[in-house]
Amino acid sequence: MPYTIPAAPAASRTPSLLHQEIQLRLDALARLHRVPGAQLVLDTGGDAVSVHTGTADVTTGSPFTADTAVPLGSLTKPFTAGLVMLLADDGDLDLDEPAAEHLPELSGTPEVTVRQLLSHTAGLPTGPDSDTAAATTAARYLTVLCTERDLLFAPGTDFSYSNAGYVAAGRLVETVTGMPWPEAVRALLLEPLGVRPAFIGDAAPVRPVAAGHAVNTLTGQPVPARQNLAPLEAPAGALLASARDLAAFGNALTGRSDLLPPAVVKEMRRPETAARPGTLADGWGTGLALYQRDGRVWCGHDGNAQGTSCHLRADAESGVVVAFTGNAGGATALWHDLAEELGRLAGIRVPAATAVADRGAAVDLPDCAGTYRNGTTTYRIAPGPDGTPALSVDGDLPLPLVCYPDLTCDLRDPATGRLEPGGRFHRDPVTGLVDRVQISGRTARRTDDG
Repeated sequence: MPYTIPAAPAASRTPSLLHQEIQLRLDALARLHRVPGAQLVLDTGGDAVSVHTGTADVTTGSPFTADTAVPLGSLTKPFTAGLVMLLADDGDLDLDEPAAEHLPELSGTPEVTVRQLLSHTAGLPTGPDSDTAAATTAARYLTVLCTERDLLFAPGTDFSYSNAGYVAAGRLVETVTGMPWPEAVRALLLEPLGVRPAFIGDAAPVRPVAAGHAVNTLTGQPVPARQNLAPLEAPAGALLASARDLAAFGNALTGRSDLLPPAVVKEMRRPETAARPGTLADGWGTGLALYQRDGRVWCGHDGNAQGTSCHLRADAESGVVVAFTGNAGGATALWHDLAEELGRLAGIRVPAATAVADRGAAVDLPDCAGTYRNGTTTYRIAPGPDGTPALSVDGDLPLPLVCYPDLTCDLRDPATGRLEPGGRFHRDPVTGLVDRVQISGRTARRTDDG
């Protein structure tokens, strides 16, 4: 049964009472979702509520404090994008020039622009697995992975979430500034924000850090998870930060900070026409995900490292910023529940996920069956036992697909029958054949004969 506490109307709450009620909900929902520790910050521009709960690491029992830094995963990417945007604002590069002008390793994809790298519209593959990435350099990684034959679509025509694009963005920062990416993000963004830098792989962190956690399948108890991000992918996912740190960055994205000039944040929030991120967000700007709720467009990003879940939302119109970190996989569900609670408690309806539209009744889509690839990842769609299509990724257990007239699809959990947003298919406008599939924001190109 969902955890609820009877609440007074939002308008009647004092800041102190609101703080107490949000703290109660965070405590209770963390227990419900088996999340060892979590943080939440709600900043309205006038008042700020900061709460935290639980344990940073179940092995050591260290407390989860307001200063505890959590592995952000992909929430690192907006920081890297912010760096690139500052360099563009200074005239050191042009967002619409080919990235290969600065990076010879991208000469295999000469049409890809800097803006397309940041908005995931370059058509680059997601990237190799962590073991492969750990055994090479960033330049070699990009030279091998980013060639015209590897492109998923013509640059600037569609969306595919890509770590490779942010490895390239990090290399761009290094080439233009002459500093390694960690030094650049520290000097140009983190320290001006008042954030004490922390990164995956730090031998001696300068602040308290949280471990990620998985759930032991036998005992149901949380156990620490090892971070396995390859060093070359640091610009895509190596930052650690607290919810307060994220809120400070969110304030910069709403224009309440001198760190990012108004023209920069406006450009970061501007929707890219070709960016159709599917289940990840309702749109994408130059480095930021965009979410729609009640006629407003919020910006931000989500991030998952090994056993963590972190989220940032900022509404430039109202100035409201919401930041959340949690140190377990179940923290994603906790974030969704907390976002709903903020609507009840504070009258702030935070878009935790994408807007869901009525897509009509399910339809047959027999011509979607086939083999699709994104870099080294293979997506296989074939009829299941009941004749309906099922998706298998790299040979994993096939999941039934439910398709709709607009070419979107859901994935059905075989155990529960529950539908989860899956993605969409794409038809070639000339041949009419299904030639691409996008699952969880990542596009794969058809490689069989259809």
